[in-house]
Amino acid sequence: MRAGFPDFRLGNVLATSFTGTLSERFGDSVERIPVPRRLIDWLAVYGLTVDSCTPEQLDLARELRESIHAAATAAALREALPAAAVEVIDDRSIEGRAAAVLTPEGERRWRLGSSSVEDALAVIAADAVDVISGERDGKLALCASPTCRAAFFDTSQSRTRKWCDMNTCGNRQKKARFNAGRSRNEGTR
Repeated sequence: MRAGFPDFRLGNVLATSFTGTLSERFGDSVERIPVPRRLIDWLAVYGLTVDSCTPEQLDLARELRESIHAAATAAALREALPAAAVEVIDDRSIEGRAAAVLTPEGERRWRLGSSSVEDALAVIAADAVDVISGERDGKLALCASPTCRAAFFDTSQSRTRKWCDMNTCGNRQKKARFNAGRSRNEGTR
């Protein structure tokens, strides 16, 4: 990734990965799309290539991100979805132009109506609708890390995954438990 910016935390589900562009929400939060260029970079990773991004479009993207996070969190907790969040998701989905296309390899890709951020945000919003509405095989869950609490889409066979990302939150929590146990053992000697 680009020097001077935090790495992206990438996942297999577009909508929940997008919410991960702000991580450690309940700790020292990390903004992974602090400038318009970083949003362009993130979108490109997911095959949503756009020509440019204005500060206003970055604001739209962050508003969508926070709306997806709020709605996914409510869905994971089996609470009513926040009306304002649903409205933003729906508005972004409706405002863009994009189509699912099939590649020669048999994979689904998105073709944007134009190279605009709004069209890319429509794809993310549509993905959020699928995930939050239960149209996909999997379950929304919240990361067990008390500083993270990111919404993620659990597609594991048992649907009992605890961490948004084993390489970050999972390892950090396991290390903390290991160190706490070691401290207790050293105190009893």
